[in-house]
Amino acid sequence: MRIAGVASAVPRRSVSLDEFAPWLGAEQARKISENIGVRARRVAGNATCTSDLCFAAAQKLTCELEWLPEQIAGIIFVSQTPDYVLPATSHTLHARLGLRDSCYALDISLGCSGYVYGLWVAASLMQTVRGKILLLVGDTITRIISPRDQSVALLFGDAGTATALEPSAESETPMFFELGADGSGANSLIIPAGGLRHPADETTALRTVREGGNIRSDEDLFMDGPEIFGFAVARVPGLVQSVLRYAGCQLGEIDHVIFHQANRFMLLYLAKRIGIPADKFVMAMEKFGNTSSASIPLAITTSPLREHIQTTPTRLLLAGFGVGFSWAASVLNCGPAVCPELVEYDEPEASGDAKGAVGLAG
Repeated sequence: MRIAGVASAVPRRSVSLDEFAPWLGAEQARKISENIGVRARRVAGNATCTSDLCFAAAQKLTCELEWLPEQIAGIIFVSQTPDYVLPATSHTLHARLGLRDSCYALDISLGCSGYVYGLWVAASLMQTVRGKILLLVGDTITRIISPRDQSVALLFGDAGTATALEPSAESETPMFFELGADGSGANSLIIPAGGLRHPADETTALRTVREGGNIRSDEDLFMDGPEIFGFAVARVPGLVQSVLRYAGCQLGEIDHVIFHQANRFMLLYLAKRIGIPADKFVMAMEKFGNTSSASIPLAITTSPLREHIQTTPTRLLLAGFGVGFSWAASVLNCGPAVCPELVEYDEPEASGDAKGAVGLAG
């Protein structure tokens, strides 16, 4: 298959790190910002779900591609912030997009590695069900974090993306994947309460002082930063070498490398350790933060790479890693491909199924 296009949508509301100065102090907020490489984040309101952002991205992309709803054979939604416990969010998006009843729909619950996993699932499904696929990937992590937990509050942002995939007759454009998991790291990035293992009750929503003076509840996201960093350092260099071997190419033959946009310090450390040249290494999180599963396609659509892939065949190495623990990498060709301008999503006036307005980022 080939990537026909990629589009991204973010909430219009941008929150700068300056807003944390009254709480942390201006100097501490500046130090954290420089370390993680985030100066502002796009933050969804309480009436905005991940599906709304993915829907806006999908609408824009399918319009520019001139794809009709009846041409789409499958929809895959990858997120850890779905609309409901059930039904699957892919089914609500199926209805909103007006897709045919023979179009399959499924959800995948993955975060940092989710985009590459989604590509792999789409490629696998296309071997048996030929047809166009919409891969919708995103998260609204800011809705599940405590604003007084400095380990996560200054880092995460919200985004939704759409990737259009279609069968390709060109035998020279295969996609190569390397994937893995280590569930022993599950507690290092987790929301402890609110699911069926530990249901929410009157105590789980209570925010209290935790390690390092951070304030959160058991229904808020917890991240053990040192454990995540140690995991990435231990796994990612080998992951990159393995997928390159599988693809039968060298790092020098790759045009651009796009990692999950975890944080600036981690990305620069990994790039140096692996030996990725700075002019090939894409970082695009300064204005958006860590957007979890959406970070790789968001980086594609908001970096200078966007203009390049619209006209030029480009060899990419993608790698996602984090929550789970899980990891996934791919070597693939992308371009020429449709890559619309970033869509900005306005918060709807009412909650529920109300739909917000969208516009292009200026």
